[in-house]
Amino acid sequence: MALLCLIWGFNFVVMKLGNGVFPPGEFAALRFLTGSFVLIGVCLLKKIPLPNKADLKWLVLCGLFQTAYFNIAIQISLTYISAGLTSVMTYSMPLFLSIMAHKWLPGERLTTGKTFGIIIGIAGLCLAMNVHVGGSFWIMLLALSSAISWAVANLLFKLKLKHCDTVQYTTWQMVIGSVGLFLYTLSFEHGEAQWGLMPVVYILFSGVIASALAFVMWNHALRRTEASKASISLLLVPIVGVISGYIFLDESLSVGTLAGISLVLAGIWIVNRKSAQENRVKIKPKIGKAL
Repeated sequence: MALLCLIWGFNFVVMKLGNGVFPPGEFAALRFLTGSFVLIGVCLLKKIPLPNKADLKWLVLCGLFQTAYFNIAIQISLTYISAGLTSVMTYSMPLFLSIMAHKWLPGERLTTGKTFGIIIGIAGLCLAMNVHVGGSFWIMLLALSSAISWAVANLLFKLKLKHCDTVQYTTWQMVIGSVGLFLYTLSFEHGEAQWGLMPVVYILFSGVIASALAFVMWNHALRRTEASKASISLLLVPIVGVISGYIFLDESLSVGTLAGISLVLAGIWIVNRKSAQENRVKIKPKIGKAL
């Protein structure tokens, strides 16, 4: 999870540079198409079979929710409201996923400690991103819907596709999502791409590292741990993005941002600490029995 947050956080810098030479939707489409080709190659090398017919409808839904709609909603939101507000709305996903997991996933109860930790983390994210609420209500709702869309895709994976090979699932939901992104780009987006060595580097990093590799890592982590515990760690992604912008793009880093980072870390610690305590309670009877 730490490596994943570093990759996705630094990718904020790469996306910002990429959006300077490509229309935003086109860059997202090229990014995920590149990731799809890489993952298809991995499937062929590892001889991973095609998905079962029974899983196709769930893969289509996950691809549309996690890759297509999620990215389209973010790109539209960024046009009308600040990047900080969009980031906070998007990374409120752990709260929605934890609520959904509490209702639909056995054994993933949303305790008071987890709820408090998630709220503290999101509050820290607001402070770190220096969020100023403003803009159309409907645009803010659109930005928030990106978090809900991502949470729904993660819930569907845990409920319906957990039995799938992680690479197989990541590959085909990304292929489906890439098609959706290209249809959106061809239908609604205008602008010319500026090709060159660095634009290709931006696509390769975002496509191969931040899409193909990172989403395989995320789905692997999501499969092996509680939804709330895995997702709360993602609050570090925009924090790493802010720090990366400070280092590589000479963006400002205020005292408020540092205070917000501290709150995010505290929220993550609270959620994980609660899980650790629960694990110790489960382990004690086993130790006593062994003795």
